[in-house]
Amino acid sequence: MSQHGHHEAPRRELLPGVTRRAAVLVVGVLLLQLGFVLSYVGAFHSPVPRDVPLAVVAPAGAPAGTADSLVDQLDGLTGSPVAATAYDTEDAARQALADRDVDGVFLPGTGTADTLLVAGAEGGAVSSALEQVLTQVEGAQSRTLTTTDAIPAGDGDARGLSAFYLAVGWVVGGYLVASIIGISAGSRPLTRGRGATRLAALAVYSLVSGLGGALIAGPVLGALDGGHTLALTLFGALLVFGVGALTMALQVWTGLVGIGLAIVLFVILGNPSAGGAYPAPLLPRSGPRSARGCRRAPAPTRCGASSTSAAAGWPRRAG
Repeated sequence: MSQHGHHEAPRRELLPGVTRRAAVLVVGVLLLQLGFVLSYVGAFHSPVPRDVPLAVVAPAGAPAGTADSLVDQLDGLTGSPVAATAYDTEDAARQALADRDVDGVFLPGTGTADTLLVAGAEGGAVSSALEQVLTQVEGAQSRTLTTTDAIPAGDGDARGLSAFYLAVGWVVGGYLVASIIGISAGSRPLTRGRGATRLAALAVYSLVSGLGGALIAGPVLGALDGGHTLALTLFGALLVFGVGALTMALQVWTGLVGIGLAIVLFVILGNPSAGGAYPAPLLPRSGPRSARGCRRAPAPTRCGASSTSAAAGWPRRAG
């Protein structure tokens, strides 16, 4: 029997010491690496504002139709950097900014000085892009623009990105623990009972992971509001469990290939399109675009913006 095994092994090798299975895995890793480079560089190499939601409020005493006229002018800018909407009052526009319906509020003055309200808690990228676009427009018309951060990021979260990276950590933990369980105990549980045991172990891990992340980001580092530790813990636990359970399911379906599929889904496609480094209006139209559908997501992490500015009324959202 040992002699038979000795003769069988070389036929399964492409080169001495390199099996077909190893070669396939190496090619798969190479494809994942190239996909990672394509996805991240493609999404982030040239952030250009496109259709950034902007509220426009006409100055008090302006003739009827002034706001609509401004909207038409802004919507007609080359490259469509903004998608303007007229609002009747400044209060309504500010509420739209707080609700994430718009990323900025343009308040033209009665003289030559105008104001742009932005939300720094969104991360700053869109705010900077809006300011740059409108400054160019104002300069061409010999007007001046003053930018005011109406909803700033929290003191411990200078760039408004802490919640996004907290969510990234939870996602990574979810697919890594599921991958480790699959590698150590086999991709497919032998019985339903063993499968249930794996899910129970994943649930315990998820709770610990959610609590650990919430404590580090909140009370330990002060990046997020420590008053929401329980909410963050539960959200993180659900996120870790969901990612882990899906990764387990992919492994049951495709074996170890499921780990690669999870990496494609959560890292190569999910991370750059989540709106963390650059929110949806700055992503290229040909690149990852899932963040365009999550402006109003209600959870306490980021599909664009972190929310440590709870005192300012900035709603937290998922990533």
